[in-house]
Amino acid sequence: MRRTGRVRTPVRSAGYRFEIYKDKSGEYRFRFKASNGETMFGSEGYRAKASAMRAIQSIKLHTSAADVLDDS
Repeated sequence: MRRTGRVRTPVRSAGYRFEIYKDKSGEYRFRFKASNGETMFGSEGYRAKASAMRAIQSIKLHTSAADVLDDS
C-alpha cells in the first residue's frame, strides 16, 4: 500500500494476485496467480481462514529480503 496523505491506496500489482479458496476437505488454501492467469504457486491447507491470510501477509512482508539459493 502507498500512503497518500492519511488515506492508504493499494499499489497496482500489474494483475498479480493471491486467491483464497476452500478445498474439498474444507481447509483454506491460497494460490498466487500471474497477470496471465497462470498459477505460480499454491499453499498448504489451513483450518482457519485467518491463518491463510496471515501466511499471505508474511509472504508479502518477507519476500523482498529473501535470499535465492541456486542448487543446480
